[in-house]
Amino acid sequence: MGILFAKLMTVFGDREHKVIIVGLDNAGKTTILYQFLTKEAVHTSPTIGSNVEEISVRKTRFLVWDIGGQESLRASWSSYYCNTEIVILVVDSTDRERLTLTKEELHRMLAHEELQNAAVLVLANKQDMKGSMTAAEISQCLTLSSITGHSWHVQACCALTGEGLPASLDWMRSRVLAS
Repeated sequence: MGILFAKLMTVFGDREHKVIIVGLDNAGKTTILYQFLTKEAVHTSPTIGSNVEEISVRKTRFLVWDIGGQESLRASWSSYYCNTEIVILVVDSTDRERLTLTKEELHRMLAHEELQNAAVLVLANKQDMKGSMTAAEISQCLTLSSITGHSWHVQACCALTGEGLPASLDWMRSRVLAS
């Protein structure tokens, strides 16, 4: 009976789902957060610490934490992991040089006990830029196929135009409704 009640509460939107947005500096994390919220591109500056916003998608509520990606801040990411249901990893699709570093950070994160049940959404941002890697290339470089303990999805997107972001919100909603 308790499981049925919890499912009904989820369907009717009374439960908030925790999401963290991570990625290296300048990947577009904050721009994506505010594109989710306002459906407009906003001018941002580097995030020191975090930003948090509530986003609703058809009666499903997400509390989204955007965490700064500078090297000095990455050690503190783990302090945000508790109760996280979805990890959004934002990747700058033009930053080929740092993709190995992104892969290392992703796999380090997913090894953390508090994220063992979290789903992973990789946003291949900056698809509007010449020479950007495709979502499939990014998936291969991040060795996502080796991730078997988490459901994951890669979505090509552009934070400035919002392209690809509605599909990513739909995927997030389907994940929390399925759990």
